[in-house]
This record gives sequence, structure tokens and C-alpha cells, in this order.
Amino acid sequence: MTNTNFGANRRDVLKGIGGAGLVGLAGCTGDSEGEQISWHAGGQSGTYYPLSNEFKTVVDEETPHSLTVQSTGASVENAGSLGSGDADFALLQNDIAYFAANGTGIDAFADSPIENLRGVATLYPETIHIVVRSDAGIESLTDLEGMSVNTGDLGSGTQVNALQILETVGITEEDFDEQNAGFGTAADQLRDGDVEAAFVVGGWPVGAVEDLAQTADVEILSLDQSTRDEIKDAASWFADDTIPGGTYEGLESDINTVSVQAMIATREEYSADVVEAVTAAIFDNLDDLTIKTDFISVDSAQDGMSIDLHEGAARYFE
Repeated sequence: MTNTNFGANRRDVLKGIGGAGLVGLAGCTGDSEGEQISWHAGGQSGTYYPLSNEFKTVVDEETPHSLTVQSTGASVENAGSLGSGDADFALLQNDIAYFAANGTGIDAFADSPIENLRGVATLYPETIHIVVRSDAGIESLTDLEGMSVNTGDLGSGTQVNALQILETVGITEEDFDEQNAGFGTAADQLRDGDVEAAFVVGGWPVGAVEDLAQTADVEILSLDQSTRDEIKDAASWFADDTIPGGTYEGLESDINTVSVQAMIATREEYSADVVEAVTAAIFDNLDDLTIKTDFISVDSAQDGMSIDLHEGAARYFE
């Protein structure tokens, strides 16, 4: 798939099979030439939404299909939307995908597995940013006890990760004042002094954190190795990660933290031809992307895949 001519020929073929594969779907779409694809992303201040719009550009240009990107509460909500058929594709974290498919891990999926959830590709590390006000005296995770902390949108992957991490160091939901809002609102809360800390999960640099670092006196908590090891021992989907010094204005030292993995998912019953065409459009045109390009590749697209692969994606990667 690195040969340019092969990639071009493959795209032409996939345009054809993408349209042909819609014959069986025509009753749903009313359009024999292209599928109207519903793609659920995340909040507009994170990475999911702008990256999804870059995917939209290549899918719209390279296939007969039209992709519509919807802003959502991200991982947990997106898994449910795939399960109900409201979404055709969605971005979510690999840990949330595992919980959803297996009906475990968090209350939202307890004993209610989303059995039609299928994987397409993993993309990039989603880094845990623990952003704190510089004047709050927070030097470690345990200092968050008794504080007002934004753990992300209610039911989001960010909230799930935040509560998992806090529980690792012995802080339960009764031990702090939990606030729930998206990245943009969390930044405003930190700037205005309404919370002492906020969890933000996304591939660095996260736009909301970039803006906040330029306009407020904040820091990102660096975790010592023993704390990172505790977090990884408690949940195997976490991995060590480092935010390089200088990524955010005024934060010149490397920040040690942990991460999960962002991934594309779909639903089992969705057309294998369309899934293959969309997957090919994205991974045959990586040079057209500008976001997370150091991480997204064909070679790494199954690293950390936590659920069964969709037939259409398997066709492409195999």
C-alpha cells in the first residue's frame, strides 16, 4: 500500500465496489450512488472533532459516499450510538470499546454488552492531561482529595479514565467535588477559579489546553513512575506517555503521564463494502491529513485493537 500507482488504482476500484455494495442498502438511503454516512466524533474543543472533519474531506473526495460529522460527548455516548444504529462510524477510546463490547468495566455497560460493536483501526495515543491551577498547591494525585475537579463530560471516556485514575490512589467520588463538562468549559472553569483541576484526554496538543496555557496560570501534573505503574497495574489498557516540554506555552519540562488509544469503530451490520471504502480512503490518503500524522499509519492501525474487527476493515488491512 505504499506504491503510489497501486494506491490510485485501489481507490478507483473501491469507488466502484463502494457504489455497487449499496444496492442492498438502497432501501435505507434512497441513493444508489452513495451512502450518507453518520460519523460521531467528540466535543469541538478536543481532537476527535477536527480529525473527523479531515476524514470527511478524504472520504467525500475519494469515495461516492458523503460523511456527516456530529459533535458528541465522545467515547461512551458514541459506543451507544453505534449500538443503536444512530451512528455508522465513531471515534472512541480502546478501553471504552472493550467495556462496551463485553458489558463490563463501567455502569453504562454493566451486563448490557453492545454486541454489534466492531473495530476499524486504532489511531494515536490519547494522553491523560491533569491540568491544575498553579496556585492550588497540587503536586500529586493525592492532593486532589477535597478539591473541585472537572472529570469531563458525564459518561464520557474522560470521566471514566479520571475516576479510574483517582481510585487507584484511593480517591473515590465521595472524596472530591466532581464537576462534569467538556474541554472548553473545563478550561473556562480553571481560568475563572471555579475548579482546581480538570482531566482532559486527547492527543497532544489539545486545542483547549493550548488556549488555556496562553491565558491562565496553569500547570499539567507530572506523575512519578510508581504512580504510573499503579495505574497500569490496575487497568491494562493504560500505557506510559510523555508530553514533551514546550508542547504548551510556559510548560517547558517533560510531563510524565499515561494514555489510552483512540480508535475508529463501526457496527457489525454495516456494509462491508462501505467500511472498506472508508478505511481505504483514510489510510491511502494519510498525506492529506494534518492532525496526529506522527502516529496514524497502516502499520500501527491494529495496535491496541480491543474488539473484533469489522469484515470491511479486515479486507483492507489483510
